[in-house]
Order: sequence, then C-alpha cells, then structure tokens
Amino acid sequence: MRTVIIIGLGQLGRVFAGGLLRRGCNVVPVNRHDDMQQIAAAHPQPDCVLVAVAEPDLHPVLSALPAPWRERAALIQNELLPRDWLAHGIAQPSVASVWFEKKKGTDAKPLIATPVHGPQAALLVQALQAIDIPARAIESEDALLYELVRKNVYILSTNIAGIVSGGTVGELWQLHRALATEVAQEVMDIQDWLTGRRNDRERLVAGMIEAFEADPQHGCRGRSAPDRLKRNLAFADQAGLAVPKLREIAAGVLS
Repeated sequence: MRTVIIIGLGQLGRVFAGGLLRRGCNVVPVNRHDDMQQIAAAHPQPDCVLVAVAEPDLHPVLSALPAPWRERAALIQNELLPRDWLAHGIAQPSVASVWFEKKKGTDAKPLIATPVHGPQAALLVQALQAIDIPARAIESEDALLYELVRKNVYILSTNIAGIVSGGTVGELWQLHRALATEVAQEVMDIQDWLTGRRNDRERLVAGMIEAFEADPQHGCRGRSAPDRLKRNLAFADQAGLAVPKLREIAAGVLS
C-alpha cells in the first residue's frame, strides 16, 4: 500500500485525500500544529508528500519540511513557479496546476483538466480521476512552466481586473475586454521577470480564454484579490516594472 503524507487539510487537501483513499493509499494527515519531524520519524519514506497549504504558508512549510520528505514533495498551490521550490533546495517535485474549484459544502467543480508533472504525476492523476476530476500527466519541464504561468495569468488577471469590474469571467471578457487585456499584459510582464524568460503571450492569452469559456460564470474577484495585487506590485517594484494599470487599480483599493 502506498503511503501519502498530506500537509494541509483544507478544501484542496481534502479533495486529493479522497482521491488517494479511493485509489487504496494510506493517507497520513499533517495539520497546522502537528510536529512534522515526529511524523517523519514514523513515516520516513512515504511515496509522496503533498503540500496543500495556502499560498502564504508555502515557504514556511517548505523551509521546515523534514529532509527525508524533500525528494518526495508534491505541490498544488496557486501562484506557484519553479523559483518557489528551488529556493528550498527541492530540485524535482511533483506539481499539479489545479483547475478545479472546491468551496465549503460543495463538490469539486472542474474547469479544464488539471495537468500534473513530476515523479508522482501518475499517482496524482489517478487519484483525481478516481473521483471524476479530469487530470492529465505532462512530460516536460517546459510544458509545466507554461501551465503554471497560464494559471497565474488567469487567476491574477481575473482577480485584479475583477476589483474594478466585479461579475464573472465571462462578463469580464465580453464587457471589459480592454481592461482584462491591459491587466493581463502587465501580469505577464511580472511573470516574465519571475521566470527569467519571455513567455509566449499569444499562447497564454489563448489558454486564459479557454478557461473563461470552460466556466464563464466563474466569479472574478476572490477574497484574496487585494493581497494578490499587493504581492504582485511588490514584484513589479523589485523588477523596476511600470505596470500603470495595476498601480491605478491599487490606488483605489490599497490606499
């Protein structure tokens, strides 16, 4: 029987736990105040260690991750890029760019298939498919980077533009396309700096539109939208990027 450690039993963590249990895995939960070193002593060689904490908790958790678990790490956070795991000496994690929504009291709602890359990609894909969430394995690091940036562009563009427009992603694209496009271009400026490369913008926009069309009723602005805006303005300041539209929006909500 495969053993999977899950750090963080929030909405996404519980979805993966359900799929892994359906696949016959032994799932060991790690909650916020649990001693990871103690649990690692009891489970020093799990098949996978799924880090399912919220974005602000990712770096503290990776910093404290027990040494025997580091080469087995799997990550599913939003706003995730290679720089995040490389900063903690994790060379080759399994990574899922999650494209389903899970809110309290509701079933998981897929938008498009969740791409997964890395040593435990097959296990994570099988776990999601076991609970009827579409998922697919991707083979290359370049393909993974595209999928991570694509998800970031979708989340950041809709959240930040949604501060102004409100409504759904379908309404954003149909009624406020100039705003969405301007915000997306500045978000991609920041993503280029964070990844150290010029990403394919035409492909990224097409990928964003695919997600819009998959669920046009998806709400634009989440509770974390102002925090996402603030975080990305800090990146822009570090990079020396002008991002005038993001600063204009911030002037209305962060002052």
